[in-house]
Amino acid sequence: MSRSASISAARTPNASATIAGFGAILLWSLLALFTAASGTVPPFQLAAMTFLVGGLCGCATWIARPSRARVLVQPWPVWLLGVGGLFGYHALYFSALRLAPPAEAGLINYLWPLLIVLFSARLPGSGGLRRGHLAGAVLGLAGVAALFAGRGDLDFAAGALPGYVASLAAAFVWAGYSVLSARVGQVPTDAVAGFCLVTAALSLVCHLAFETTVWPADAVQWGAVLLLGLGPVGAAFYLWDIGCKRGDVRLLGVTAYAAPVLSTLILVATGYASPSPVLALACLLIVAGALTAVQASRAVRGA
Repeated sequence: MSRSASISAARTPNASATIAGFGAILLWSLLALFTAASGTVPPFQLAAMTFLVGGLCGCATWIARPSRARVLVQPWPVWLLGVGGLFGYHALYFSALRLAPPAEAGLINYLWPLLIVLFSARLPGSGGLRRGHLAGAVLGLAGVAALFAGRGDLDFAAGALPGYVASLAAAFVWAGYSVLSARVGQVPTDAVAGFCLVTAALSLVCHLAFETTVWPADAVQWGAVLLLGLGPVGAAFYLWDIGCKRGDVRLLGVTAYAAPVLSTLILVATGYASPSPVLALACLLIVAGALTAVQASRAVRGA
């Protein structure tokens, strides 16, 4: 990245930006619910539709101020980061779901919050890797592992190795995108709209190449697709960009483990899943991890 696009060495996390990042995590907890309600739309088709909605929502803010569209004029490394992060992650994760059982692929993929904590130690002014952040991330990962293991269907078969590799690669891509976004802090969040639109176009190409088109069957399914585009695949990426660029990236990494647990709680509340003792254990571990990370972040600010 160019020197002009990089953040200053003395990077101080902004509390409101961190809260914005938390908003993205909350929206991602609705992903499973809206996806389940969207019917049998193939993954790349669903990505094309929802990223189109998310991108157009971002562009809508330019109607009052057309000059803001100039944010799309960015160096090619910025575009590579943005599109590579959004499309690259989803393409790898969808491939993993095709090549490996969803539970195993999902568990491996949830290494990305831990990777964010590890990678963020390289950020200027981060103060290095704090034990509290690392311990919080490990507790969070343990909570997610307990959640997945509680389903009783984990079976890491050798034949699904390509899917596991794709899922792990997706985790590295998303963690890299999140942390590198902090290094291009001067790039306005409005640029995410362009990244979403290009991601939608690339997803459409993949859909036409690999999938059969299946449209939502009724108003409920169309509504779920629209809500996906407005929230988990729309506003969430703008909020995450704000959080990563100006907030506490390590704290966001640890608290991201709340997304699958909140998602499961929402599925339970809406009748798509059943409650279990394992879910309570996962909640306790993730809350403990988040509190540990919060203490570590306070120690950094007080240092």
